[in-house]
Amino acid sequence: MTKVLFLLTSGKEAPEKADLAIISASRQAKAKRYDDVRALLFGPVEEYVTSLEGDAKEAFTELLKNGIIDSACVAVAKKYSVDQSLLNLGIELSPFGERLAKYVNDGYVVISL
Repeated sequence: MTKVLFLLTSGKEAPEKADLAIISASRQAKAKRYDDVRALLFGPVEEYVTSLEGDAKEAFTELLKNGIIDSACVAVAKKYSVDQSLLNLGIELSPFGERLAKYVNDGYVVISL
């Protein structure tokens, strides 16, 4: 089996796409279709997850609870002024490039949603 890294990027500019990405990542992890599943937040999704509702909120809560969310990009979080909100959700803030490189170098397949 394979290790997968979901790269979640869509936000309020495409809410349906963002919701589907979050729900899909959660379902993939829950179904244990891969040896390991992780997710990085990068871009507009960082602001979006601070105000989720409904099924997407439930799915995102599951991702957090199960340790699937690795981190959000610290620079983007500061740009959108959501750094403290993300920290309050329990999301670590890290340099995106470093976290992405770690997973690629560890053999994860990157799926961008």
